[in-house]
Amino acid sequence: MKISTKGRYGLRIMTDLAVYSSDGCVSLKEIAEREHLSEKYLEQIINLLGKENLVQSVRGAKGGYRLSKSPEEISVKDILLATEGSLAPVACAADNECCENYCDCVTSFIWTEIYNAVISVTENITLDQLAQKSLTVDKSIELECKK
Repeated sequence: MKISTKGRYGLRIMTDLAVYSSDGCVSLKEIAEREHLSEKYLEQIINLLGKENLVQSVRGAKGGYRLSKSPEEISVKDILLATEGSLAPVACAADNECCENYCDCVTSFIWTEIYNAVISVTENITLDQLAQKSLTVDKSIELECKK
């Protein structure tokens, strides 16, 4: 299973909104600048997050985006499902009726175990935890990664 840039950037957008939520609404331009990402691409991702009611759009001079719920109520699973659609490594892991060979397949249990592990981990990490972690990240590590 590979998480796409939509999933990864979705987590970054949501973490940024959680960290800067005390400022009210946050513009995509501000997020794009802080995260060094394309504003145009972030528009696509924020739309996916909005469709799942994870973010709200506010119009006007001080408009932008804000979280629809508190960061404690939003899990990594919620964000990844909104951006990725599924977290299953193969379709039958999430829907064991999708394959006519599911009952006889010797590998089906592996995919189900992987899927269950991913769900367990992602539903137990909240956006608040990500936001708190982002506030403690040592910026010297970020500089080391860019070398």
